[in-house]
Amino acid sequence: MKSKKFSLVISKPIKKFRKKIIVDSDKSLSIRSFLIGSISQGVSIAENVLESEDVYSTIYCLRKLGIKIEKTGKIYKIFGKGLGSLKIKNRNKLNLGNSGTLARLIIGILATTPKIKVLLHGDNSLNKRSMKKLILLMNQFGAEFLPNNKFTFPLRLISSSYPISINYEAGTSAQLKSAVILAGLNSFGKTIITEKKYSRDHTEIMLSKNKQALNINSSKFKTISVNGKSYLNKFKIKIPGDPSSAAFFTALAILRKNSYLKIKNVGLNPTRIGYYNLLKKSGAKINFLNVKKVNNERVGDILVKSSKLKPIKASSDYYLNTTDEYPILFVISALTNGISKFSGIGDLSNKESDRVKEMQKILKQIGIRSIYKNNSLKIYGNKEIKIDKRKIYVPNLGDHRICMSATVLALITGVKTVIKNFETVNTSSPNFLNKIKFLGGKFEKK
Repeated sequence: MKSKKFSLVISKPIKKFRKKIIVDSDKSLSIRSFLIGSISQGVSIAENVLESEDVYSTIYCLRKLGIKIEKTGKIYKIFGKGLGSLKIKNRNKLNLGNSGTLARLIIGILATTPKIKVLLHGDNSLNKRSMKKLILLMNQFGAEFLPNNKFTFPLRLISSSYPISINYEAGTSAQLKSAVILAGLNSFGKTIITEKKYSRDHTEIMLSKNKQALNINSSKFKTISVNGKSYLNKFKIKIPGDPSSAAFFTALAILRKNSYLKIKNVGLNPTRIGYYNLLKKSGAKINFLNVKKVNNERVGDILVKSSKLKPIKASSDYYLNTTDEYPILFVISALTNGISKFSGIGDLSNKESDRVKEMQKILKQIGIRSIYKNNSLKIYGNKEIKIDKRKIYVPNLGDHRICMSATVLALITGVKTVIKNFETVNTSSPNFLNKIKFLGGKFEKK
């Protein structure tokens, strides 16, 4: 379900606010619940799923692969057929939309599913993103991608006729790690994944009750053992709020004087809160309240108040737990006096857009200087930046995080801002503008 195209125009700053909100449900968990549910045995239940374009793309693909999915109210039933059960007619296509998460994870599943031949493609943004690392990993399981030596969509996937387990030392990408786990589940033998630096672990948590299929040892390094050709149990899950979606609203509260915001029922997985820990270290008034475990995931409320910040210093260690939030961190840094520095962020060039380059362009339009060198970015922040007659123009980048970050920048500074193709935000946060309006933000759709 493609959203109608529109531009967002902002020309007035947001006033102080004291509010409570609920943000859109977690995208990562929503996509994974459908994918893992489809290869589990029996009917899995997913409640409070994010109903965004990326999730709709996931449902569309699974239905084309023979999976029955039903919705009643806020509950989805996924009629899983077990490992290796997905089927598709030869010469058929799967449209992955804008979703890198869907692309990498479903390829992990399909690479070791018998007799799969399918053309994979996405929107213009996804088709530009390199899948080289993923393809080389799936080659090890025996899967082929045509044409050879091409690493961007569209690509034809031919699944392995006899998938063999592999050993993999995980890097910075949780999506690659998840793809290897999912491919290993339907391979012969035991796939071993070694993780020296912990990345997002939603896939492991969602599979944690399947001891017959997955074992985790965290003695020296985290080691994930995937027992191939096993089975997965059906499950029930209630999806919490997305901490990445929440980040943009917390930024508004921090930067707008005399403001207060409470965000209810947000996922607080330790591998997802690098943004919040980093801001706390820089002086932000952020507290986690009512923290509990739901489906083995940490969930709680986020309380944030306007804060006087020190420049942000983010070493490369923060990258794994802060990946999606760097654009909004760049905005916060631009409006904080002093020099902020972000290291080890080279992988941001292979997101929906080149996020470092595009955010530099946006900040330059309001007179904020930045230098990117050796995978590190310095931002020379100025809290008292004089807007004068400056304007911000954001072209069609197909990047939801850039659009939302530019919105926060515009609402805090009041600079006249035009953001093209703002509908791309619906890939992850379809209620974003409703929440902005509730907090008092003014905007026009054109």
